[in-house]
Amino acid sequence: MAATKAARPVRAGLLAALAALVVAGCGSSSPAGGHATTRASASHTSSDPQAGRPGPERVLLEPGPALAPASTTTPGTTVDGIQCAPIEQLAYHIHAHLQVYVDGSPRSLPGAIGLVGPVAQQTTAGPFYGAQQCYYWLHTHTSDGVIHIESPTPRIYSLGNFFDEWGQPLSGQQVAGARGAVTAFLNGQRWSGSPRQIPLRPHAVIQLDVGSPLVPFRPVSWAGTVL
Repeated sequence: MAATKAARPVRAGLLAALAALVVAGCGSSSPAGGHATTRASASHTSSDPQAGRPGPERVLLEPGPALAPASTTTPGTTVDGIQCAPIEQLAYHIHAHLQVYVDGSPRSLPGAIGLVGPVAQQTTAGPFYGAQQCYYWLHTHTSDGVIHIESPTPRIYSLGNFFDEWGQPLSGQQVAGARGAVTAFLNGQRWSGSPRQIPLRPHAVIQLDVGSPLVPFRPVSWAGTVL
């Protein structure tokens, strides 16, 4: 969407703030590529044309249509004790990864989950999202499946907390809008309990299969990501 003349100075300030957050707030180098900035679409549900290639965080972008829109988070509410802060909270800062398959087909986790007033920095590796208003402690910056856990105090959050904050259902029979028996894997091992209870620990790699067939677990390499 083209910016109006009045909005351009604001956008420039947002871009500068976003670039600083990428370096200082997300624990990684700045996104690769250019610096064009646009407002995020509230219905960000299409597949990323660069899926399968390394994204701005140097993790492969997930293929397939988005599991659900990023915009279903309710602004300004506290969910499971998780708040939305004007800046990212870095006292406790870790990352986990989520991949979902529905009847054997991949579904991507969209960027900008947990970001209120999302704004995209366009890079050659794909869009990288920041927030104009506030950041929930659990959020995504791009469609690579990486969940950022950035909390003011140490706490083991769960996948259920992330889905609650996102405003999407998660159970043994449903993942967002996808319904069917859910088979969960954590770091390659089958998870026998509720998928809601899967802990978001450092570099946890989570796979959810809705329905069948089950897809062989695919590990994620964190090497070179600085995440």
